[in-house]
Amino acid sequence: MHRPLNRDEAKTLVCRRLSNLVGTRWIGIDGLGAAGKSRFAAEVASMLQGARVVQVDDFARPGLRGWERDRFLRQVVEPLLAGRPARYQRWDYVDDRGLDWVEIPVGVPVIVEGVSATDQRLMVPWDVMIWLDVSQAERHKRILARDSEAQLQRWRSDWWPSEQAYEREQRPQSRPGMLVVNG
Repeated sequence: MHRPLNRDEAKTLVCRRLSNLVGTRWIGIDGLGAAGKSRFAAEVASMLQGARVVQVDDFARPGLRGWERDRFLRQVVEPLLAGRPARYQRWDYVDDRGLDWVEIPVGVPVIVEGVSATDQRLMVPWDVMIWLDVSQAERHKRILARDSEAQLQRWRSDWWPSEQAYEREQRPQSRPGMLVVNG
């Protein structure tokens, strides 16, 4: 495994890897909870003309372990791979209700970010995969600062065990081609 990159090195490398590609380009930003994936995805998107960010959290619902991978594949991946625009409904996890519909045109960079965004069960032809590596202590500090007590209960009962199982079973940070970035 290569040395971890810093954020600026990673953003430069993403732009370089995508510079000669045409059509829909796929960037997966993965990592454990509170690693800074959303912020990093926004930073990368600002460097790529027309980029769209898809958040795994928009496919999460109360009572559902993990997130709706099948809906993500149906509403985002399959249409884009078939040369059609994608259209998906964002979901409000706290109020457990559908929000606005988001459209993604064909031919733009699509950045998918979230815990298990690059899950091997997804049939996404990734052009770039990134793992944000942040210490457990720092992630826990961020979670305690931002999340409600109800969400902290969900962290304990589902999210921490789920992300630990994902990391243990798939070892995403060790996959060939995965860029490891110090968050």
